[in-house]
Amino acid sequence: MKTHFRPHKRWRDGIDRRKTYYIVLDTETCNSFVDSDGTLNLNDSLVYDLGFAVVDKYGKVYDSRSFVIYETFCKMRDVMASAYYAEKIPRYEEQIASGERKIVTYRTARNVLFEMIKKYNVKAIMAHNMRFDHRALNNTQRYLTKSAYRYYFPRYIEIWDTLSMARDIYGKSPSYHRWCKDNGYMTKNNQVRLTAEILYRYITGNDKFVESHTGLEDVLIEKEIFKQCMRQHKPMRKKLFED
Repeated sequence: MKTHFRPHKRWRDGIDRRKTYYIVLDTETCNSFVDSDGTLNLNDSLVYDLGFAVVDKYGKVYDSRSFVIYETFCKMRDVMASAYYAEKIPRYEEQIASGERKIVTYRTARNVLFEMIKKYNVKAIMAHNMRFDHRALNNTQRYLTKSAYRYYFPRYIEIWDTLSMARDIYGKSPSYHRWCKDNGYMTKNNQVRLTAEILYRYITGNDKFVESHTGLEDVLIEKEIFKQCMRQHKPMRKKLFED
């Protein structure tokens, strides 16, 4: 008599439902400009590169996407010239031509993200300095839809910020303070710097590491920051908008 294996309800579509899944996200933007006082104004940034990955608290990656946004990258060439890392545009074009990167509409990228949230029952979406990414994604959403749709993320998802986590974990660490002072990673106000690049240097011990400043590549750095913060088992702020 033949028997057929039926996967346990904890496993569905190859996904272990006992685990909690998160999405780490990163954007690259254009439409920034220098204010009269010489500071870089990013308040009206528009997204041209969106990368995200589904991870668990141990930093294991289960799925990922890397999208170049058609409306900004292809249809706003004059605005793209203002991109903070505009010198990378020829590299993007080469990778698009080779098939390494995929161009999609902003709506398609959002639909894929939503599908991934649903598929993995994602608890929270995070970025390093999520305040910037959150604003840029909403800006782009409103600009492209003429404000018909104003908010990028679904309302039910938690929005986390790994920069807030790092402030509570590494910002309070005497060893991290000493390391920053020894390596000159202090702000002009004598505070430790907590950029993704510097935190990754500390975590890996690779003081020569240079951040790519491309969406998915930076996500793979930032998920390591999330992983290390979670390993500490210490109280820390996670949500971008605290209750």
